[in-house]
Amino acid sequence: MDAKRYLFKFFYVGSKKYHGSQRQNGLETIEDCIINGLTSKGYIINASSSGFEVASRTDKLVSARGSAFSCKLKKEPILMEINSVLPRDIGIWAFVEVPESFLSRYNAIYRHYKYFLPLDYFKNGKRLKLNLKAIRRGCKLTSGRQNFKNFYKISLDVEEKTVRDLQLSVIKDESILIFNFKSRAFLRQQIRKIMTKIIELGKKDISIREYAELLDPTKEYSFPPADPNGLILWDISYGKNLKFNIDQNSLERMMEYLNVNYLYHKTRSKLFESFQQDNFG
Repeated sequence: MDAKRYLFKFFYVGSKKYHGSQRQNGLETIEDCIINGLTSKGYIINASSSGFEVASRTDKLVSARGSAFSCKLKKEPILMEINSVLPRDIGIWAFVEVPESFLSRYNAIYRHYKYFLPLDYFKNGKRLKLNLKAIRRGCKLTSGRQNFKNFYKISLDVEEKTVRDLQLSVIKDESILIFNFKSRAFLRQQIRKIMTKIIELGKKDISIREYAELLDPTKEYSFPPADPNGLILWDISYGKNLKFNIDQNSLERMMEYLNVNYLYHKTRSKLFESFQQDNFG
């Protein structure tokens, strides 16, 4: 058949073995695994000739549930055939045919990230709770059209526009805070930089006035991004006109992997909780 362009949805779980999602010389990445899988099964010759491109790039240890990529294939995709040669912590679960000019990055309507943060934290050996009221005030201040010059990792190669429209909200789910970030496009490390200061706000290390000053582009601040482990690319929306074909076998493969790891980490969590019991002696 003539080569056709497809848009795919895929997941991955960030870990130390992957050096982020974007291809890097001599380092294993999420993109490398997918390209190798497509090549080994005869779907593409190489990334360049197929027009392979990913909608969003994520740093090391960041995960994704609904990331996306597009490329031209030599034959109609069978997702489980591709997934059979991918690591278990990476998987493609849906696809749709798109026009040849379609680009997963630039045709996206918005991107949705979630950041998971424990409500409890420890200070001087005491368990304390984050100030949820202050955190919500910070989220409200950050939402809307803002200049995020102080909230991204500056690239020496590219001069970026730092004004973005952002929707930021937080919900409490038992002992976890779940932050929802939505925007058409994000700056590099923007979310994790915001979370650094949101966490400081919740710990009362900074005031709401000091937080607001970070959104003033005439001032300059430098600080590290928050832990990448709590961040997940939840979804990338392309609107209602694109109807993805969801492969149930591929979804089951993903759920099986997640369930096994959920049980493992739940057991480890209980183990660490038991260590904290005050029954020594």
